[in-house]
This record gives sequence, structure tokens and C-alpha cells, in this order.
Amino acid sequence: MQILVTGGAGFIGSEFVRGLLSRSSVSDTVTVLDKLSYSGNIANLAGVAGHPGYTFVQGDIRDADVVDQIVPGHDVVVHFAAESHVDRSISGAMEFVTTNVVGTQVLLDAARKHRVNRFVHVSTDEVYGSIAEGSWTEGWPLAPNSPYSASKAGSDLLALAAFRTHGMDVVLTRCSNNYGPYQFPEKMIPLFLTNLFDGYQVPLYGDGANVRDWLHVADHCAGIEKVMRLGRAGETYHIGGGVELTNKELTGLLLEACGADWGMVRQVEDRKGHDLRYSLSIQKIQDELGYAPAIPFDRGLADTVAWYRANRPWWEPLKARASGA
Repeated sequence: MQILVTGGAGFIGSEFVRGLLSRSSVSDTVTVLDKLSYSGNIANLAGVAGHPGYTFVQGDIRDADVVDQIVPGHDVVVHFAAESHVDRSISGAMEFVTTNVVGTQVLLDAARKHRVNRFVHVSTDEVYGSIAEGSWTEGWPLAPNSPYSASKAGSDLLALAAFRTHGMDVVLTRCSNNYGPYQFPEKMIPLFLTNLFDGYQVPLYGDGANVRDWLHVADHCAGIEKVMRLGRAGETYHIGGGVELTNKELTGLLLEACGADWGMVRQVEDRKGHDLRYSLSIQKIQDELGYAPAIPFDRGLADTVAWYRANRPWWEPLKARASGA
């Protein structure tokens, strides 16, 4: 199978690519299309750079000419490429709209034109807004509360419209909060860890009561691969970890892992439109495709802490780039 992975130099996309190419029994070839914006990092793919089934192309999904040249010959498009940081979307939404919405439509147009067999659109639980109790099912109405989540909801609807209007084989995934190695250090877990390693305080929004479900990136990618190979066209599948923690609870675990105390925590003004709780039901993907998260959170978090501790040369330049230093 010839697979085009957009955003394959990012955190989740690179995990997906490394996983596919590491299994010698799988005869997939993978082309990565990535703009290499601030959060895209070619170093994330260093481990597969010499693989005979790997090709890298630097390009923007919004560039129809580039996309039209790359898509032909691929059986599947797995679409990760997106602007994804909520805080950045609040301070400037236009990049999120053009990348997440327009870029997705450019890819869909090219996939339809060149008769790609399947289009896998990777999305987020944030498109649902916030849920006080219970868990979202795949048919839940969308109610995004940030420019980021609104742009992802728009891209989801375009992907489903391509299925309904043009009969394209499109499948969607929506995931909960990911963690693991190679995550850009603006997100909570790597930001807090790298700050604590260097003796800096960590910023906790509001009272820390916001609840997130945590999913190891390797489990997420295993779920995406199941959907890519076995999912039903036109369907949406949730991929969750089943570990709900308040941000304050998670902060406590990170402090403990780094040998720090609550004096290292700086409470900051809450984020605008901050969703209180996310929770996905994964019953559908369990029943249909046999998916279940395999990495216990305590082990996954310990491994993640160890990875960031051992890979300072990877994250230090990224933190400097993100801060403008």
C-alpha cells in the first residue's frame, strides 16, 4: 500500500510513520508531506530516513500545485497536518482557518481527482466542546469553543461532505489528549517537564479543575492504523485512553516525577473559552475494530519523563524557537 501522510514530521504523524515503517512484515511505502513549520521537525523522522519505503517532501497542504503533484500514485491519504495549539489560535485564528479548513479541502480535491482509494482524516475531541458528565459518542453534535477546535470541526464536515456528495471513501478519527516522545514543548506535559528540569515554574491555568482524557501517542496511532485498514467509509471512530485527570492532578504527577513541589507551580489566568471536560466513548472502535489502549498511563508517563530527560538536544532548540530566542 502506498500511503501519503500529511504532517508526518509532527508529533503524532511522525509516530505513525515510524510505526508503519518499523514493521518489516508490512510492505507499505510512505510519503511524508510536511511544511516544516515551527512544530514540524525533520529530526522526528531521523530513525526512518534511510528506509527504502520512505520519501519526504517539504510542502504546504494549502498549495494546490504541490498537492496535485504529490497525491497521484497513492492508495491512501492519512491527514494529520494541522495547526493545533489552542492558545495560538486565540491570539491569531487566520492561520488555523487556512491550514485546517482550506488545506483539508485542497487535499480532498486532489484525492478525488486522482482517485485515491481512502482518505483518513485525523481530528480531535475538542470539536464537541465540553461535557459535564458521561462521554461523547460519534454522533454527538459539534459545538467547538476555540478557533482551533472550530477550524477542525469545519475540516471534519468537509471530509464527511466529500463522502456524502462525491462518494469518496473517507473515514474520520477523533482522539483525546495525546502524550509521549517527540511532542512539541508548548503542550502541557513536555512544557511542564522541560521547565521543571531547568528549575523553572510551570503555569497552571485557573484552579486546575479542567479534566482531560490521556492517550499515549503509540496507542493513538495503533487506532488510526486499524481505522485506515478496517474502518467503514463515511464513519467516525473515537480513539481514547480512558485515563481522566484534572490538570491539577496531572501537575501533581509531573511534580512528583521531577522531584519538585507545589512551590514550582504558578497559577495563571484561565484560558479564554477553556473547556472544562473532555471524554470520549471508544465503544464503537472496540466493538468494530478490536481497538483498546495497550499502554498503562503510569508506565507511559514514566517512559515519557525519561525520554525528555534523555533528549535535551532535541527539545532545547524547539523551546528557544517557540519563545523567539
